[in-house]
Amino acid sequence: MTRFIKSEDANHKWYVVDATDLVLGRLASKVARVIRGKEKAVFTPNMDAGDFVIVINAEKVKVTGKRETLKTYSHHSGYPGGLKTRSFQDLIVNKPEYVIESAVQGMLPKTRLGRKLVKKLKVYRGAQHPHSAQKPEVLSL
Repeated sequence: MTRFIKSEDANHKWYVVDATDLVLGRLASKVARVIRGKEKAVFTPNMDAGDFVIVINAEKVKVTGKRETLKTYSHHSGYPGGLKTRSFQDLIVNKPEYVIESAVQGMLPKTRLGRKLVKKLKVYRGAQHPHSAQKPEVLSL
């Protein structure tokens, strides 16, 4: 029998992950599982039972193969000819937080729950983060 718990009773923890020299996809899949709560015994598919994750050193994340030169990120403005495309190399220099956020968001559900869960991910460019009051534990990947 599946136990259904309330989201408030889920005991949300905080974890910190150092992205230095980690592969983007492997990092994102592990972080998405922790945010979703799949690592816990009380996992319920329709509830938020997951934990908060802080990712530091986002600019030092790696990709394999030729992805560094070939990978692109696109969005459309909604107007004719409004497709905007940026390369991985450009984003990792200017906005490295977006690279990790979009990878993790792609691995979460595309529902109201997924939009709520993505707010539990905090990504920072350097080694400093403002969440020391939450006493985050180190999450080794």
